[in-house]
Amino acid sequence: MSYAADSSICLERILASTDLSGLTKKDAKTFTQRLEVHFPRLFEHYTYVYGHQYDCYFHLQKLIEILRDGLKSRKPALKKIDNERLKSPLWYRDEQQVGMAFYVDLMGPTLNDLHDKIPYLKALGVTYVHLMPLYDAPQGDSDGGYAVSNYRKVNPVLGTVKDLEKLASSLQKEGINLVLDFVFNHTSDEHTWAKAALDGDKRYQNYYYLFDDRTIPDQYEETLREIFPQVRRGSFTFNEQIEKWVWTTFNSFQWDLNYSNPEVFNAITSEMLFLANIGSAALRLDALAFIWKEVGTNCENQEKAHVLIQAFNCCLQIVAPAVVFKSEAIVHPDEVLKYIDKEECQLSYNPLLMALLWNSLATRKTRLLTHSLKKSFAISNECTWVNYVRCHDDIGWTFDDAVASQLGINPFDHRYFLNQFYTGRFEGSFANGVPFAENPSNGDCRVCGSLASLCGLEGALKNDDAQGIDEAVKRMLLLYGVTFSIGGIPLLYSSDEIGKLNDYSYRQDESKKHDDRWVNRIAVNEEDTALALGQTAPSSKAEVASLRVFKGLQKMIETRKQYSVFGHAQTHILDADNQHCFVFMRENDGGEKLLVVCNFSEHKQQLQRSLLATLNCTSTTDLLSGETVSMEAAPLLLAPYQQLWLLAN
Repeated sequence: MSYAADSSICLERILASTDLSGLTKKDAKTFTQRLEVHFPRLFEHYTYVYGHQYDCYFHLQKLIEILRDGLKSRKPALKKIDNERLKSPLWYRDEQQVGMAFYVDLMGPTLNDLHDKIPYLKALGVTYVHLMPLYDAPQGDSDGGYAVSNYRKVNPVLGTVKDLEKLASSLQKEGINLVLDFVFNHTSDEHTWAKAALDGDKRYQNYYYLFDDRTIPDQYEETLREIFPQVRRGSFTFNEQIEKWVWTTFNSFQWDLNYSNPEVFNAITSEMLFLANIGSAALRLDALAFIWKEVGTNCENQEKAHVLIQAFNCCLQIVAPAVVFKSEAIVHPDEVLKYIDKEECQLSYNPLLMALLWNSLATRKTRLLTHSLKKSFAISNECTWVNYVRCHDDIGWTFDDAVASQLGINPFDHRYFLNQFYTGRFEGSFANGVPFAENPSNGDCRVCGSLASLCGLEGALKNDDAQGIDEAVKRMLLLYGVTFSIGGIPLLYSSDEIGKLNDYSYRQDESKKHDDRWVNRIAVNEEDTALALGQTAPSSKAEVASLRVFKGLQKMIETRKQYSVFGHAQTHILDADNQHCFVFMRENDGGEKLLVVCNFSEHKQQLQRSLLATLNCTSTTDLLSGETVSMEAAPLLLAPYQQLWLLAN
């Protein structure tokens, strides 16, 4: 029999023994209708992973009950949004979407305080807010909140779940989508499940990977890479209380969940639906590349990781179809693309664009950026990129070695150069960054730092260098200008919008000083927002620069929202006849065309004006300056770090 026939029989039997009396008649009808549509796919994925286990169908029955309860708990206002989004499922491709990510305590400092920041967000043009992990977590080091102790409890310092629900409602009323983290590769060792495992409960010990000796861990270690070698070596931690080795990919206090156990999938689905029912428009899938372990592999990007995510997606479609997934796959570009699918992750961070924008700033060359995006930028029209310049994390140079080699670039040497450049170790560098996860064995590292410090503002202010300050601001606006125009949701990282410098105070905090990523986790206070909103006047060169950045970003966002070519459209990466320039075109079904031209050098550059012929028009207007750009044959001149958004007239 086919999967379809098997799933139909299975669903019929499950529904026959599932009590739906707790649902309203309308919800019961909706539930069964959605099951008829999505259960065949869920059945296929679930049985592919767990079908060989004797109790697979028992757990599948329990999963349907979890989905039933999830729909029952979903508020009427959210069900209304479900229906609206089902009619307009590609809302995330709209030109109106502009995101910002921040930690609650660095912007609030509490959830209730964030209500007062909504006018600031709206003034900038933000329509999508990603709150970094705000769940209950261990005191002290919690990996920035990514060691979750309770998915259903907000860190008491920040507020309560009711406060979060209230904020979600307020954001919805203001047209702002809420995004939350779905940390599903691991929990903290203080989670209820982990505590039960520590107490010897065999059922919950099977929620994690626990080993009596090093035999099996050593087999895995042969092919695993170290994530934080500066903190500890290897991916396993010996726990003295239970005298077992625990799989801990990221930190000793973060226990990897065992997805070979269907009970874990079900339990995490329940937590996922709780987060969806708070009022999330999207869930960011943290560390999704790591969720399936296979001996003899690097335990990243395994086939069953994709199958599991697709199964989670099915569960959302049944209970909360308005909610989409955002992939956080900071892996090889070819692997990133595999997570992007309407039935897997509708949104995806674009780590390749981020890394190569910084590469082009350092080298003043765009060859690697152009060739890489020609290969890896195009994705399904049913999905979209989330384009970012900075985030809470470090910068890793995840470009494609094969593409680099084709251009005559030695990948290892080039990464070494970029690390040296952005940590200020390369002579002539404008950047003030901090090395992160520096491997004592091979000297490899990643880079931390704020947008402003990495773009040279910190050093220029220190040296009272007026030209350096000007160039730093232009670099910041150039990087974000590309993310605003290239296609996808641009995502600002809080403090970037006002050009704040590195915060080195973490070095005096015992719980943070070992983690250099805190250098770019920077508070935005009332004085900052008052300055940006024009409620106070700038009183220093740093504040003047801050205001320039805010106003520049604000203008680009406002411009973006006025033209549909920034939304539902195709991107074509073009070859420039100048290695210092990056060029691409946007074109939508309505025939609207936009040519974006960027100079990644501090020197004037020129391009052949024949490039404008791609617009197939008689004249063009630069949307950023409002000036008409001539189509005549003379070279097109670009000022240092200038960008043009040329709309065909």
